[in-house]
Amino acid sequence: RRPPPPQSALEKVVAQEGLSLQQLSGKWFLVGMASRCSYLAEHSHQLEATTVTMSVLDGQSLAISTFRKLDRMCWEIRQHYLPTQAPGHFLLKGEGDWKSTKVDVVVGEADPSSFVILYYQKGRSISVKLYGRSSLVSDAIVDKFEQRIRAVGLSEDVTYYFPTYGFCASADEFHVLD
Repeated sequence: RRPPPPQSALEKVVAQEGLSLQQLSGKWFLVGMASRCSYLAEHSHQLEATTVTMSVLDGQSLAISTFRKLDRMCWEIRQHYLPTQAPGHFLLKGEGDWKSTKVDVVVGEADPSSFVILYYQKGRSISVKLYGRSSLVSDAIVDKFEQRIRAVGLSEDVTYYFPTYGFCASADEFHVLD
């Protein structure tokens, strides 16, 4: 008999209860991110101010537009978070073989007027993002974020905070990635 596979970090995350997707609509600022991503570690000195606009499609999925600079040009990256059976859980499918590129997303905790903490898992790798309604959030929210990242086995040494200035408001038609 094989032992059951180890529980993934995301399975321990409880989705925010009683949250309507409409409450997530609007503009958010990426405040912080915890991830063991080697690219992020190597390029953390180049982090760019990032905003996200969330809108609800068909009442159950989320359209996400991320605006950030790349080589001093503003880009828009469009993603579609598909609903799953569990409330607060979404699936982000990649190109090609979607099973190897799928990302599970969980809305972990939110106060729609001020912050939302999202968890992303691809394979066995987990990352956590803190978004705020403004680019600066209270110390209490940062403390909550840091507690959540420790709870999934991440630490301060893989936590990055984003600039609070230099945001992109839009991107031209040649700088949109779907």
